[in-house]
Amino acid sequence: MPGAEERQLKRRITTVQATKKITRAMELIAASRVVRAQQRAQAARPYAQRITGVIEDLAASGTNVEHPLLVEPESVERVAYVGITSDRGMAGAFNVNVIRRVERELQAGRRRGEDDALVLIGKKSHSYFRFREYELESAYEGMSDTPTYAQAREVAEHITELFTSGTVQRVMLCYTEFESISRQRVVLRRFLPLEPGLGAGGGEAEALAEFDFEPSPEAVLTALLPRYVEARLFSALLDSAASEHASRQRAMKSATDNAEDMITRLSRRLNRARQDAITTEIMEIIGGAEGLKEDETEDTDLLLDRLMPDHLFPQALDHIARSHTSHGGS
Repeated sequence: MPGAEERQLKRRITTVQATKKITRAMELIAASRVVRAQQRAQAARPYAQRITGVIEDLAASGTNVEHPLLVEPESVERVAYVGITSDRGMAGAFNVNVIRRVERELQAGRRRGEDDALVLIGKKSHSYFRFREYELESAYEGMSDTPTYAQAREVAEHITELFTSGTVQRVMLCYTEFESISRQRVVLRRFLPLEPGLGAGGGEAEALAEFDFEPSPEAVLTALLPRYVEARLFSALLDSAASEHASRQRAMKSATDNAEDMITRLSRRLNRARQDAITTEIMEIIGGAEGLKEDETEDTDLLLDRLMPDHLFPQALDHIARSHTSHGGS
């Protein structure tokens, strides 16, 4: 029925319009948050890079410190994977990319005979791996949107305890690195033990060796190493938060555009349905008019048959002919 189709299309258009308002609002909210998150990430990045460089240069300059965070294990039996995702969805492939990367590394490590420990940050990764019955070492929620340094310190202390106690021999960090509003990439980096050669390195290490440290280079390095773990993790959390907002902004913009396209297509279908309904009504009117004409013709013929039956029709014609002849003769 054309009327039923029109009502259904109108309901769908109304629903899509309501959805479009929601996605548009979420896009604007994400756009406002991503700016602040980007500023926080950029402000924290130089500190994390610098403290990493200082520690690596101190370690490379001949400082004799046997700190557990610097010890390279003889064999790796168990690896901890720290995955940073978000607590909320509707952010495109932001969470999926990190989860898939961590899961691939888990499977690759198991094929090498390594055991694993999962330290998850974010409700999405926690739900994913728990549903698939992975054994979780720990999980943290409620810090992905606006992480604080205190939250980073809490997670960093737990990770450091796992490594220094020998529970794990290596810690890998997987998160989404923020490069720009339009570009973010998933990275997997070794977190512990400290990798040499990732900081300033080279000649700066020789230059630092000429400085005098108080109380000693070993004491400075020992004091900085825990701060290094916290700073790097905090920087990763900030990068992940900025990437989440940027991904959500793009996803909501795409959803808004798709809603507009759907409204356009449904409106065209509604117009076609209306045109079909109007055409049907016109055809019904024309058909009714033609039917009335046929009924009038049939009624006229029936009236003539009743007034003058067929067997009287020749006599009437003969009477008319005689009357015409008599009048002409006179």
